[in-house]
Amino acid sequence: MITFLKCIYIFSVAGLSLFGTLGLLTLWLYWHHRHETFPTPEVPTEGLPSVTVQLPIYNERYVVKGLIETAVALQYPHHKLQIQVIDDSTDDTTQIAAKLIEYHRRQGANISLIHRTKRHGYKAGALANALNTATGEFVAIFDADFQPQSDFLLQTIPHFDNNPRLGAIQARWGHLNAQSSFLTRAQAIALDKHFAMEQTVRHRANLFPKFNGTAGIWRLACLEDAGGWLDDTVCEDLCLSTRAVIKQWEFRFLNDVEVPAELPTSILAYKTQQARWAKGSTQCLLKYGRPILNDKNHTLTARLYALLSMAGYTTHIFLLIMLLAQIPMLYLDYRLPPQLIFFSIAGIGQPLLFMLSQQALHTDWHKRLPYLPILLLIAVGMTLSNARAILQAIFNKNHAFIRTPKAGVNGSGPVKPIPYQLPFDPVIIGEIILSLYAGIGLILAIWRGNFGPIFFLLSIFIGSGYIAFLGLQELKHAQ
Repeated sequence: MITFLKCIYIFSVAGLSLFGTLGLLTLWLYWHHRHETFPTPEVPTEGLPSVTVQLPIYNERYVVKGLIETAVALQYPHHKLQIQVIDDSTDDTTQIAAKLIEYHRRQGANISLIHRTKRHGYKAGALANALNTATGEFVAIFDADFQPQSDFLLQTIPHFDNNPRLGAIQARWGHLNAQSSFLTRAQAIALDKHFAMEQTVRHRANLFPKFNGTAGIWRLACLEDAGGWLDDTVCEDLCLSTRAVIKQWEFRFLNDVEVPAELPTSILAYKTQQARWAKGSTQCLLKYGRPILNDKNHTLTARLYALLSMAGYTTHIFLLIMLLAQIPMLYLDYRLPPQLIFFSIAGIGQPLLFMLSQQALHTDWHKRLPYLPILLLIAVGMTLSNARAILQAIFNKNHAFIRTPKAGVNGSGPVKPIPYQLPFDPVIIGEIILSLYAGIGLILAIWRGNFGPIFFLLSIFIGSGYIAFLGLQELKHAQ
């Protein structure tokens, strides 16, 4: 029994250290590529290509007005700009959008509403359907809560001019409401690290770069050559990006072009978003694992980096295994070998990336670092939710695309009541049980005088309990 527990525990620690090592590799590659810049080429107005701006929405009454007004304010030759509001809504969002669109059409904007009564294929299906009437050589996509600067197209489209193999451009996500709460502050740090560090490295080192689903532009020829939007995963952006890279299209990430968006103010909404990303990444890993490994046009480093990135959410599986094995080992008074400390050294890579991203993006970066422990607790607290999503991706075939509800927040004011309230998720009960289980482990560790696992158990105890508490609090206020 103890041999089995020791083996699965050490296996999980080794798995976590592997992703820690990936963080160290990312850190080294960022340092190597950090000075590379991509100034916007000068292209005369008459030489600019036609662009279609797609705005996919689903029940977004709180943000649709800002989205449409931001789109029509984009600086670009009007005769070369088409705007499509792609609407699958079942509430009054459609009526709000229709009135706004009619007004702006009278002002001369080339904007139209494409409304579907059946949400077949979810976001991927909506985007694919709208392409049938798209007139642009390039397609820019903005989700409902994104607010691009008016010169966004002028900062991005010229990059395509002298590179016919450049298939997509991704801009960096900014944050409209990063200061609203502990939750949004933690999310901002996580996303800053992903874009300023990971996306910079993936694109500049050609490590299977990816499109993030919004705040970017596709060359229509690339999109079609890669097979278009498919709805067999809930990460249609990663799915399409992978196919395009395998087809040898190039990508470019513009870290200096920022598109601010709303961070989820609801823990239930944030858990839904993270679970969808965990599930979608796992689906893409299962779907493209072999084609990536067999892609001889990319280095072995690039292929392994892509696979490990897709598998990143499996860290939650490893954490869960470690926790479940911990209490029996404590009860049996088994002491882990001290050599395991060497696995922990690799874990320094990810915290360093978080800190470096703040320093790279913000002059007040040192004031943001105190929220790193909160990010750790939130990430650990969502272990059960994300682990469930991974298992669903492996063992289930039908997956609904559950979008992240938007509240229409802006700035650092008080958080509004949660719109489009999500239903009770039984995983909250599991989080409470997980927290209590970790608490029992803490008592056992102190009783046995085995202080090695205390930090790990305390993190799970506080993190899972905190996430469950926030979820129950939101459900109570929604009643």
